[in-house]
Amino acid sequence: MKKREQWESWRARLAKIVEVGASDDFASRGYDFFITAIIVINLAVALAGTFSGFYQRHMVLLEAIEHVTAALFAVDYILRILSAKYIFPRPTEMRSVLRYVCSFAGVIDLLSFLPTFLPVFFPVGAVAFRIFRIIRIFRLFRINTYYDSLNAITEVLSKKRQQLASSVFIILVLMLASSLCMYSVEHEAQPEVFRNAFSGLWWSVSTLLTVGYGDIYPITTLGKILGIVITFLGVGMVAIPTGIISAGFVEQYSRMQNSERLAREKDIQFIKIRLQQKDPWVGRPVSQLELPYGLILTAIHRGHDVLVPKGDLTLEQNDTVILAAEPLPGDLHVELKQVTLLSENPWNDQYVRDLDISRQSVIVMIKRGKRVIIPNGGTRLKEGDTLLLHSKVSIPGGTVLQI
Repeated sequence: MKKREQWESWRARLAKIVEVGASDDFASRGYDFFITAIIVINLAVALAGTFSGFYQRHMVLLEAIEHVTAALFAVDYILRILSAKYIFPRPTEMRSVLRYVCSFAGVIDLLSFLPTFLPVFFPVGAVAFRIFRIIRIFRLFRINTYYDSLNAITEVLSKKRQQLASSVFIILVLMLASSLCMYSVEHEAQPEVFRNAFSGLWWSVSTLLTVGYGDIYPITTLGKILGIVITFLGVGMVAIPTGIISAGFVEQYSRMQNSERLAREKDIQFIKIRLQQKDPWVGRPVSQLELPYGLILTAIHRGHDVLVPKGDLTLEQNDTVILAAEPLPGDLHVELKQVTLLSENPWNDQYVRDLDISRQSVIVMIKRGKRVIIPNGGTRLKEGDTLLLHSKVSIPGGTVLQI
């Protein structure tokens, strides 16, 4: 039993090392820098191999470096599988492993070393396997997770994916429409140039994306007018996704700076909440939490560990989340009234919707023993319940709480 606990403790520590580490964790940050260096060296060797003269002179050294770096990638892949239980927590360990193996990062990690060693086992397909080695360029996306400035790119694309998809759809529709229009106008004048709709599509792509290769162009008056209109539309179409991404970067960096500013404020209000099984945040990654503006998730307590709320960190039951909120401007206070229902109170055994209560009063929360109830119309009040009300009228026997 003790060995089992030691093994699990080692795996939990391994997960912290192989994942992006906190600045105060020397081992984890050292591993991040080590893997980054290996990625850069591996890609440098791949680039050097394209120079035939240099490759012939240093072939042995380059291939040795490539095999060593690929072997280190394989070790990294195995370590991530061993620690997948803690990196991608799921009901079963097998599902955690599958979650990593089938993820984009897991596929890239596998393909970054597998094509290098497959020719050893399958010599016949060595040429085909060599083609797949170009996929290791995607290993650069690993560097993206290690640095906040680069990680902002992923965050922006993820948060703005719906707007970007809409803009791309509009561009595709415009390309198709412009290609068909130009084909209809120019086909008779240039049957060899605008032979079909695909020729018009090539022209529309090069024009709308403001590249303009010049190999296909209109010669009729109507075609030139149409080309001018489409060129102007192309400038606007390219500006749409550019504006979306630019606005996303501004929001992301403003949010990061706001977090740093809040960390230095002395009067920031912190809220500590323990997640229960039925809470909607349980099982959701941090990136999918829709927090109001000004409310920031600062830390997560899980057992004896304090976790940094990264975007891919999934919240679990019994996690304690710590939220920070900006103070309201001015001296604005909200008064809540606390009332405990005694035996003679007419609200006992009454539903909230049936209460004879002023429209200026709202029951915010009900404390019943150790339970906290968020009321709705079908909630029945009981003797001994402690009600927290927001009311603009006087309630006899109530204790005023200022927030």
